[in-house]
Amino acid sequence: MHSAVFLIEFGAIILGLGLLGRVAGRLKFSPIPLYLLAGLAFGTGGLLPLGASEEFVAIGAEIGVILLLLMLGLEYTATDLVSNLKTQYPAGLVDFTLNALPGAAAALLMGWGPVAAVVLAGVTWISSSGVIAKVMGDLGRVGNRETPVILSILVLEDLAMAVYLPIITALLAGVSLAAGSLTLAIALFVAGAVLFVAVRYGRVISRFVSSDDPEKLLLVVLGLTLLVAGIAQQLQVSAAVGAFLVGIALSGEVAEGTHTLLSPLRDLFAAVFFVFFGLHTDPASIPPVLLPALALAVVTAGTKIATGYWAARRAGIGVKGRWRAGGTLVARGEFSIVIAGLAVTAGIEPALGPLATAYVLILVIVGPLTARYTQPLAAWTATRLAARHMPTRAPAAPPEHESVPTQPASDRG
Repeated sequence: MHSAVFLIEFGAIILGLGLLGRVAGRLKFSPIPLYLLAGLAFGTGGLLPLGASEEFVAIGAEIGVILLLLMLGLEYTATDLVSNLKTQYPAGLVDFTLNALPGAAAALLMGWGPVAAVVLAGVTWISSSGVIAKVMGDLGRVGNRETPVILSILVLEDLAMAVYLPIITALLAGVSLAAGSLTLAIALFVAGAVLFVAVRYGRVISRFVSSDDPEKLLLVVLGLTLLVAGIAQQLQVSAAVGAFLVGIALSGEVAEGTHTLLSPLRDLFAAVFFVFFGLHTDPASIPPVLLPALALAVVTAGTKIATGYWAARRAGIGVKGRWRAGGTLVARGEFSIVIAGLAVTAGIEPALGPLATAYVLILVIVGPLTARYTQPLAAWTATRLAARHMPTRAPAAPPEHESVPTQPASDRG
């Protein structure tokens, strides 16, 4: 009987997610907010709370995070990452300063304490690579001059996660300063070692994993990813970071084949992850934090636009491209929820989960709009301001007397 209830519940969830994905596709926006709303509906205090399938959904959510980071790592090579670190690190520092500090300040102003401040800083800092990539594709901007700048900032944020997530894990676990420092040192060593191996021996690893049989390739890559993620989590590094580093180590045809094979699984379990986060958020807890979430969304939308504008100007991009870069970076999504999910599981601040949910819901909807309309709106505003400050010319006064041209002496007489 228990298994029958589980199958009914889980089947209803997957079917519902599929229908919501279709609705989002018709409306041409990210399905993430619909998945979060579905989680709110099925969670505690929702319309139809789950029972038998909640434990399986939790496992699926963890796999979803791992696959999200794996697929993101497949997008980049180790050489690209090293190059971005060398050339674009100033943009990464500006990105962190402008977007992490508002979140930390908001948590402290609400009296949540330093640990919650570090968590909320990450929620407001990291843009959604998945939503942004989809928006750029939908708008036909993949080949634009500002696109490498946008991707560089996203790559730097993803690399920063390799350091940030172990710090968060240690803080949430309440370990001592010495233990936390050891955890961070292990994380940095593991990340550096994997990057070194990926740069020097990436082709060897890819040949080892490679297979002409899609079934064998899927099993080897998925098994390797879960194994490394588990070892990383055992070392308090973070399973997500381990999966990200595995993706970086794979390259060439193996990366392309893996991306094709794992994309459906990634989409399935990522959707389950967003539902799982919603399950742990009581809908009744969102209205009290809606105004702070809205204020934080407005502030950090502005700081992201400023970040993209500054980075694009530094790269020599024109004014229109600078505004497009800034507007494209506004969306938050999967990584903000990953970070908040760690805090919700640890139970450090009851209002943090609802605030993060409302914040992501706002910006994942607003993000595609800012990507499309920031540059036209900036151009319209500049035109209006220029017209308002343009000096008005007084009409020329008519001459009092008509002058009669003097005839030259040679023509007289």
